[in-house]
Amino acid sequence: MTSFSDRLTQQIRHFATPLCVGLDPFEHEIPHLFGPIGALSTLEAFCQEVIEQVISKVAVIKPQIGLFEPWGGEGIALLAQLSRYARDRGLLVIIDAKRGDIGSTAQGYAKTFLGQDAAIPCDCLTINPYLGLDSLEPFVTTAMAYNKGVAILVRTSNPGAVDFQDLMCGHAPLWMRVGEALVGLQAQMMGQGNYSSLMVVCGATWPEEAVKLRHVLPKTLFLVPGYGAQGATAGNALAGLIKGPKGHEGGVISSSRAILYPRACKEATSLAQWRQVFQVNLEMIIHDLHRASDNVVPIKQNTSD
Repeated sequence: MTSFSDRLTQQIRHFATPLCVGLDPFEHEIPHLFGPIGALSTLEAFCQEVIEQVISKVAVIKPQIGLFEPWGGEGIALLAQLSRYARDRGLLVIIDAKRGDIGSTAQGYAKTFLGQDAAIPCDCLTINPYLGLDSLEPFVTTAMAYNKGVAILVRTSNPGAVDFQDLMCGHAPLWMRVGEALVGLQAQMMGQGNYSSLMVVCGATWPEEAVKLRHVLPKTLFLVPGYGAQGATAGNALAGLIKGPKGHEGGVISSSRAILYPRACKEATSLAQWRQVFQVNLEMIIHDLHRASDNVVPIKQNTSD
């Protein structure tokens, strides 16, 4: 199997979009046609249908584990089922779990998500680095053994990110110091192509920081949340990505609520109508990124692979 970075880049180029669909099943936002509010069967029907609708449009989905955990073991089992189904259908899966721990506990998390027989299989897992570089090692080692990726929190999209991530450490803020500390992992996880299977989370709400981080980590993939519902524009979201042969690449732009819950979808009275509206909305978002791509000042990068 090829590396995560190579698979992701190939798929982004194939679909000519870096859009990642966030699978965030908010129970009160799911249209009533999928079933009663709060029923696990409603989540299953909705998520299954979303996966079906995006298979031929995007490279990757990003389920948020925190929106499955309220259902306990059954919710986690559903997430595992959906992840396996999506991967079997050719989608890459990034599980947004923000795990982070040390020693054998970190190894347990790594095995759960990134191991050969992972209970919740995925292609990449979000990781919290604030326990130190040694806490990343079990995740990186497991990811490299099975051609997976890790997505490390660096500059998150939420307003409260400034509380700690902007604290000055010498002449640079903490988020930049975290990025600088990952340069070695970038090299360690390089694929055969132009990018590393190291991924960093850098919110679309901080476009200037994204450009600075790209200069520190030129070969690292970016996972960019915050586009859409959190207020960032398509141009903001593209700021840290690389202009490649098929548009912007070098990472993915995640959007969930803007894709999953437009008003017209919630008002649909039949599955056929919902599918039609969903596809129109998805195409509009992809087009929005394409249009913005033409106006973003490109970050130079060798894309000869």
